Amino acid sequence: MKRSITRLLMAPSVILLLAWMIIPLSMTIYFSTIQFSSYNPDQNGFVGWQNFEFFITDPAFIPAVSNTLILLLSVLFITVVFGVMLSALIDKPFFGQGIVRVLLISPFFIMPTVNALIWKNMMMNPVYGIFAWISQSLGLEPIDWLSSYPLMSIIIMVSWQWLPFAILVFVTALQSQDTEQKEAAQMDGATGWHIFRYLTIPHLARPIAVVVMIETIFLLAVFAEILVSTGGGPGYDSTNLTYLIYNQALLQFDVAAASAGGLLAVVLANIVAFFLIRAVGKNLTV
Repeated sequence: MKRSITRLLMAPSVILLLAWMIIPLSMTIYFSTIQFSSYNPDQNGFVGWQNFEFFITDPAFIPAVSNTLILLLSVLFITVVFGVMLSALIDKPFFGQGIVRVLLISPFFIMPTVNALIWKNMMMNPVYGIFAWISQSLGLEPIDWLSSYPLMSIIIMVSWQWLPFAILVFVTALQSQDTEQKEAAQMDGATGWHIFRYLTIPHLARPIAVVVMIETIFLLAVFAEILVSTGGGPGYDSTNLTYLIYNQALLQFDVAAASAGGLLAVVLANIVAFFLIRAVGKNLTV
């Protein structure tokens, strides 16, 4: 009786959640199998797999997939490695610890569009940006980062915003670490590196897996930074799958091809997340 009442109370939220997921997915699948353009909405004949073939054979598809994976892996590496190191540093008590923590975490609360504008205009501008001023102060020629190194520029922007998230998770996890273990290890002659390698890293195994999983979901959908700063260019140098789908849907008005691309992106995201989480979990628990 109690189970029936529990299921009955949960039913509205479960039905709403399923409708919220299934209806958009069903519409995306439907649009991916028909010929549908925003220019000619009346022409919606069934075309089967042609939209998928069209999207895969697009000259921008391979660069977009490559850029998506490079962006994902680079940002994950930067945020996890530097996140662990910075978390271990600020976990020890020192003067101004609270202020330093707030400053390190604050970039995570900046909107992606604002983040891109800050880096584009204040940091990477080749005329009046901070990087240009540093180069000129050293007697070097300023670099136009967004034109010369577009993908690296996007990686820097996204890493700067997501590094605080990793720090926040790791610092929280370190606060639950057993201090008696560390004290016993120090009494046995263990150095700071040994404690970090054999106690801290294994303790952070699950938080690292959580950070990788959550960041993977969002990093595969990076869009605002690319739209605001590089526009996917020069050429396809900074185009990822998300921006390519946007280009097909809202710039080329080909909703059908964009729907096919969206489904391919979902499949790719699940494959990448599956292998990344398994690899991280296996390496950290060895």
